[in-house]
Amino acid sequence: MRRRTVLAAPLAAAWALQVSRPARAQQGAWPNRPVRIVVPFAAGGTTDILARAMAPELQRAFGQPFVVDNRPGAGGNVGADAVAKSAPDGYTLLMGTVGTQAINPSLYPKMPYDAARDFAPITLVAGVPNVLVLNPARAEAMKVATVPDLIRYARANPGRLNMASSGNGTSIHLAGELFKTMTGTFMVHFPYRGSSPALMDLVAGNVDLMFDNLPSALQQIRAGRLKALAVTSAERSSAVPELPTIAEAAGLKGYEASSWFGLLAPAGTPAELVGRIQQESARALASPAVKERLLAQGAIPGGNTPAEFGALIAAETRKWAEVVKVSGAKVD
Repeated sequence: MRRRTVLAAPLAAAWALQVSRPARAQQGAWPNRPVRIVVPFAAGGTTDILARAMAPELQRAFGQPFVVDNRPGAGGNVGADAVAKSAPDGYTLLMGTVGTQAINPSLYPKMPYDAARDFAPITLVAGVPNVLVLNPARAEAMKVATVPDLIRYARANPGRLNMASSGNGTSIHLAGELFKTMTGTFMVHFPYRGSSPALMDLVAGNVDLMFDNLPSALQQIRAGRLKALAVTSAERSSAVPELPTIAEAAGLKGYEASSWFGLLAPAGTPAELVGRIQQESARALASPAVKERLLAQGAIPGGNTPAEFGALIAAETRKWAEVVKVSGAKVD
């Protein structure tokens, strides 16, 4: 019996080794099928633009399709929740935003996911300023050519202006709420299921103004279909250097409401996969072709480490919680 036991031990070890090899091989072979990048907003907005810029770069790096999947709704919560509840196997990623990861937890009384616990940060893809844009015909009718003009009109006509956004809780929404708080004005908020449908209504004249992400609004601005007054960042944008910041245009010291976008995976995704995606994303964002394309659209390329991105999310969550509290913003 002792001799059988001694002989059985090496056989059992060998069997365990053979069983574990396919599992390790399968893990090491990632990806062996298409990877999905969930965009929690409608097609055409900045989140979608950045996801579609990254998808072919990651496809070239890993040899499998990276497919963009638009899942709009509830200020990005619908798409983000779908990723939070997906298998942590590297095949479902989120193009998250400052809204889905840092603003919504303070704005929504009940969240379907935990923004801090349910995701593994991969990397910041880009930071962008928002831009204050108006329908040109409406701006002319109201005699609004500058930010001070807009403030004067809004104060004289409380509730007359309609402010579009890409959804409750987005930086576009909160940029407007912060503006209203700091200027003592009241404008009616109209949330949409993404930036693109909101812009379409703004161009059509169905709403008056919007604090849109610069990349998604830039083409309409250059075509003359939107009138841009200022950017919401702390400094002017190199893409539209002629536009002042809202802080300098209106003397609103401390006004700053920029947006950011980044890749995340479901919590529990192996660190090795997270690291590989981050490295290839950073390499793509540093390439001249991608970098120049993003800068031309008003976006500042990222590429930081998962730890650095996680620290940014934590800091932004604290910042926007205070903005939500001071502004009194709520889901409407």
